[in-house]
Amino acid sequence: MPQINDTQYLFLSTRIKSMERNLLTRDRLDRMLEARTVEDAVKVLAECGWPEMPRVGLDELDEALAVERERVFADLSSSAPDKNILDVFKVKYDYHNAKTLLKAEATGTDPERLLVEAGRVSVAELSEKVRASDMRGMPGILQSAVLEARDVLGTTGDPQLADFVLDRAYFADMADLARKSGSAFLEGYVRASIDAANLRSVVRTLRMGKGADFLKSVLFAGGNVDVNRIMNAVSSGGSVEDMFSTSSLKEAAEAGAAASRGGSLTRFEKLCDDAVNTYLAGAKYVAFGEAPLIGYLAAKENELTNVRVLISGRLAGLDADTIRERLRESYV
Repeated sequence: MPQINDTQYLFLSTRIKSMERNLLTRDRLDRMLEARTVEDAVKVLAECGWPEMPRVGLDELDEALAVERERVFADLSSSAPDKNILDVFKVKYDYHNAKTLLKAEATGTDPERLLVEAGRVSVAELSEKVRASDMRGMPGILQSAVLEARDVLGTTGDPQLADFVLDRAYFADMADLARKSGSAFLEGYVRASIDAANLRSVVRTLRMGKGADFLKSVLFAGGNVDVNRIMNAVSSGGSVEDMFSTSSLKEAAEAGAAASRGGSLTRFEKLCDDAVNTYLAGAKYVAFGEAPLIGYLAAKENELTNVRVLISGRLAGLDADTIRERLRESYV
């Protein structure tokens, strides 16, 4: 495994600390919530360097999110010593796009509006590879996963089963990239993300009344909480809280127990994300090295989520308190 050379990140770490000042703080999010109009709310984004939105609608919001996402990746790609770190955050868009393309192919629909230009592979190249059924030259795990998912979709006609194949490959790909980076902090982030995904799978499985066989098919290896421990707990009638009682997801698991019995998923989903963000918050106290870069990349992803939740909520006419309940914890 390669070793991280902290000194390679001296300049970038200093720059990241400066860039963090433009992140959306809780105070800025509150200003957006309390702004008189949604147009006034968007002005707060402009203060933080976001692209202008002369007209505010869902299409314009999606465009602004895409532009900001691409800007951040392009900016940091030119200065990050190890592209594996950025790829851990880009890889999910490869799998999102693969899902979208395969479903569009199966249904004869146009996928263009749902594709996101932020992965390791360009939308144009991935689209052509999927269309031609020739994944040669693609990253290895993605390559085999797309072919397997296509076979599953063609055989069963069930897009959910194809998604399971791609989801499992996504987490395996993340873990592989983190290992290649040599960053223990990044590997910890991936493990925490897998734990959160597994907790979500447990809650949704129980909520739907599915059995252990179904749960086994939607759990992912590589988290801090062993898959076998989760399966044994479910098989023996153990509680959701007990499965994750010694992990950072303890509070989320308590909310998940209520959600599994039919309660609201909103708070549970938020607490899952907040638990991962709590782990990442440790990067704020690292002077230099790869951790500040990882923390910032995750913070921007979290910010994109919050902006979508907040602006789309305001466009839908939701009140400030309802939107506030759905916002993830701010990194700064």
